[in-house]
Amino acid sequence: MSDMKPLKLGVAYHGNRMPFHAEQDFREMTNHNINLVVHMLSHTDWDRHLHVMKDLVAMSEAEGLETWMDNWGLGGPPGDKSHFLAYYPDSHMYYSDGSMDPVRACLNSPDYRAWVKQWIDAVDFTGCRTIFWDEPHMPTKKGSDGRRLYTCTCPRCRRLFAERYGREMPETADDDVNEFRVQTLLDYFSEVTAYSASKGMKNVVCVMLGEHFGISLANIERFCSIDTIDNIGSDPYWVGHPDDPYDYVYRGTKQNLEISRKCGKDHNIWIQAYNNPRGAEEDIVLAAEAAFDAGARTILAWGFYGSQSNDYAAKNAPLVWKKTCDAFERLTAFERNRILEEKRLLYRR
Repeated sequence: MSDMKPLKLGVAYHGNRMPFHAEQDFREMTNHNINLVVHMLSHTDWDRHLHVMKDLVAMSEAEGLETWMDNWGLGGPPGDKSHFLAYYPDSHMYYSDGSMDPVRACLNSPDYRAWVKQWIDAVDFTGCRTIFWDEPHMPTKKGSDGRRLYTCTCPRCRRLFAERYGREMPETADDDVNEFRVQTLLDYFSEVTAYSASKGMKNVVCVMLGEHFGISLANIERFCSIDTIDNIGSDPYWVGHPDDPYDYVYRGTKQNLEISRKCGKDHNIWIQAYNNPRGAEEDIVLAAEAAFDAGARTILAWGFYGSQSNDYAAKNAPLVWKKTCDAFERLTAFERNRILEEKRLLYRR
């Protein structure tokens, strides 16, 4: 018999904190072959909705959904702007031209790391046992003179860089800077995932495909060295790329799975169900089948109902949701047929 993992089909869920409506949404998910939901626990949720989030986790699981909790916007995008910085203004990220990033926290800030551990305690309170670390990165941007500006060059990071390399941080990123940025991400995630793992939680990470964020599929094997990370995934979102959606998602998924298998980690692959233009809704079906054909068995859509609760919603959110459900129904049928064929072959021997 195959050692292939069971098919998990999931969706990101945010924009609603009313249990009455959430219960209907969770039933809508399970009625359409979804068995995993990713909740957000933003700083606002932590401050204002923590007991409601505990209820939503329990309701999800009662409906048969596995639950993951996203660190949505804690240190800045992806997600909300970081509220943490209102309390610790000396923990901002800085770009290499000296400008402050107004919404992102420095991952080398000990105050930020301590605060993230408190957030993990809050996740533990909700009853969720898996943390989804969403697109970890250290951003870059183009300066007014066209140069690529990098983070983080705050006084703390400059001091750490000088201690490690015996020189000042350069204005333009070089090999030492790139290594320092990767090491910052590795050190941060080693610390915070060790803390969540000590509470019996699993840690799932999703990385971007781009090259300017510190950790990407190009160097994801470095991330795989962290023992307390259980699952490494990516989000091959195709809208805006010139490549055919099937080809783009298939290649990205193959690359992800090769690295995950080599490192003995599980995987997660995301399908774009937000910001989809009108007339391109069928691409969701093609992309989901591409991920499945490439070997993915944990496939998730961002987000529920075409992300209708957000300004970045699909242009025709109801149709995007229908196509998401159609895609998941097809994948469920493919997997059912594969399992049945394996069983038939076994009994024909």
